[in-house]
Amino acid sequence: MGNTLLIGSCEPFSGKSALVLGLARHLLSEGRTVRFGKPLATSLEWTAKGSPLPDPLIDDDVRFVGSTLGLDETRLIPSLHLLSPETADTRLRQGNLDAGTGLEMLLKDLQNDQDSFTMLEAAGSLHEGLIYGLSLVQLAEGLDAPVILVHLWQDSRSVDALLAAQHQLGERLAGVVLNAVTPDEVEELNQHVVPALQALGLKVFGVMPRSPLLRSVTVGELVRRLDARVICCKERLELLVETLSIGAMNVNSAMEFFRRRRNMAVVTGADRTDIQLAALEASTQCLILTGAGEPLPQLVNRADELEVPLLKVEQDTLATVEVIEQAFGHVRLHETVKATYAFRLVEEHCNLSELFRAIS
Repeated sequence: MGNTLLIGSCEPFSGKSALVLGLARHLLSEGRTVRFGKPLATSLEWTAKGSPLPDPLIDDDVRFVGSTLGLDETRLIPSLHLLSPETADTRLRQGNLDAGTGLEMLLKDLQNDQDSFTMLEAAGSLHEGLIYGLSLVQLAEGLDAPVILVHLWQDSRSVDALLAAQHQLGERLAGVVLNAVTPDEVEELNQHVVPALQALGLKVFGVMPRSPLLRSVTVGELVRRLDARVICCKERLELLVETLSIGAMNVNSAMEFFRRRRNMAVVTGADRTDIQLAALEASTQCLILTGAGEPLPQLVNRADELEVPLLKVEQDTLATVEVIEQAFGHVRLHETVKATYAFRLVEEHCNLSELFRAIS
């Protein structure tokens, strides 16, 4: 299956979609025809309650990639199953863990279209999707396709997960791309860690630095996660938040601190008008007020003037901060500005010619 590639990871939100975008744009620039799909849909707005699944079942990530790259609808491959509590419960009750005829039909479809290069994004980890018969290992075996893993790198202990993947995937593991590396450590990894990994039989096709932009979250996503009330600037919820600041110090210290930060969400008590006004004069994407009380009219007016969304939450500051911290790096790549950055990241930090030689 020389024209099919599986993109997988050892844990969710590792950067698979960013790599898909970069690889696809490279292929399109060479005049190749590209197809893309996710055999197991993991990002899809669907209200169960007895309603049928959409037909065709196109994952939201797949639609975003298709839209970003200008792919025709026929180039988007429908998913075979949807990962959700409801569908997993149905599978468990049925006791049937086989992928069924869908995987066979997908294999036949890929065999019949040798003119296109097909990329398939697997679920979040090596084991996710087993209950549907669509885990990464099962897909690699069923489609006889090579696998590229996108792997979040922290330190040398991160190798354990790669070795486990190598053990399960065997020769189908074509190689890995290390992602979210501290920028100052990229050169060190390329000089010392990459050769060590290659000595273990793990080909490394790229070392991509951590990007605050790709880890960022929209104000709208924070509104959803916090169940926040939007006091002003509802039309600005597409703003991207890259950092989090807590306004719990005196105003002079806060102003100095805020000046060193960029694209912040600032969380502070509803009674700290001094901190709130200071935050509005900095690189603040949204101001989140906690605790009892309502913001003063002059604050709302100033936020409106500066087009900074003002949010009010019921939770206390600690709980609010926990929710926001959990959001960073755990959201889908569904913004055009992120896609544009992903193109550049893959192009600059991945050896694409070597990657495509390895899977040909």
